[in-house]
Amino acid sequence: MKHLARLTAVLAVLSIGVIAAAANAQEKVQFLDSAKAESSRRRRPARRFAVVWGDMDKGPFGAFVKFEPGAKFEKPHALEPAASGGDQGAYIYAGANGVKHRVGPGCFLSTPAGDHHVSSGDPKLGALFYMESNGKFDLVPDKK
Repeated sequence: MKHLARLTAVLAVLSIGVIAAAANAQEKVQFLDSAKAESSRRRRPARRFAVVWGDMDKGPFGAFVKFEPGAKFEKPHALEPAASGGDQGAYIYAGANGVKHRVGPGCFLSTPAGDHHVSSGDPKLGALFYMESNGKFDLVPDKK
């Protein structure tokens, strides 16, 4: 009986330690200047991603996305659920339903999974925005 009580006490202390470590890991301050973020090209030369956290290939993730001036991705496509906020220039969103949004500095856009749209950057300034998704980066071209 004493061994069971000791084992229970040890497991309780270990559990508290694991919970405390998890809480500390979530409370760490993380800072990244988008101007100094290291970008990598993905699929198209006019679009770059700098991953801030997570893994774009496995999800979830957060990343800075940069579109060069005039970049257009006119083939309709859909992504996993994503939210974006503009930092400079403007991300131009055109939904399949005809709705258009210019996501510039101070703006926020949230799209559901499977939302079919086309994207582009401002013709003169391009776009720099932060994108976050609860799934992997999974660009799905329309079958139309």
